[in-house]
Amino acid sequence: MEVNGYKIEPVSDLSYAYLFGADLVGADLSGANLSHANLSGADLVGADLSGANLSHANLIGAKLSDANLKNASLVSAFLSGADLVGADLSGANLSGANLYGADLKIASLVGAILYRADLSGAVLWNVNLSSANMEGANLTGAKPTGANLTGANLTGANLSGASLWQANLTNANLTNADLSNADVENTNLTGANLSGARMPDGTIHD
Repeated sequence: MEVNGYKIEPVSDLSYAYLFGADLVGADLSGANLSHANLSGADLVGADLSGANLSHANLIGAKLSDANLKNASLVSAFLSGADLVGADLSGANLSGANLYGADLKIASLVGAILYRADLSGAVLWNVNLSSANMEGANLTGAKPTGANLTGANLTGANLSGASLWQANLTNANLTNADLSNADVENTNLTGANLSGARMPDGTIHD
């Protein structure tokens, strides 16, 4: 397959490639090097990007629903407004990634690394973030309604104004997290570490 003059095949070196708005539905890009590539607005529905290097890639507004991004590197990638509904991001490294306003409904991020990632305003309904490392992540105004955050590391995370209704935070680490004005109705916080956390009413947890 050739797109925008680039030969698209597994394990391709497509770093810095210009693939704006490209039609890559169901493409096999497993293990490909797409670092710094411009994939904004690209259609990657159902694509296989497992193990791919997408660090610093521009995926703003990209369509990635049902895509396989397992163990992919998305360090400092731009994913604001991206459609990631049902995508598999388990084990992916999203440290410093910008996911502002991204749609991650029913996506799997089991064991994913979201260190200092920006998830503000993201839709996280029923997403699986169990055992994810979300230390220092920004979830201001995010909607992890019904999300599975069992055993997740949310140390120092900003969850102010987030909707955690019916979310499962069993054994999660929320040390020094900011939960001010968050909706924690019916939230499961069994065994969660809330030491130093700012609670929805503004008080600091012992």
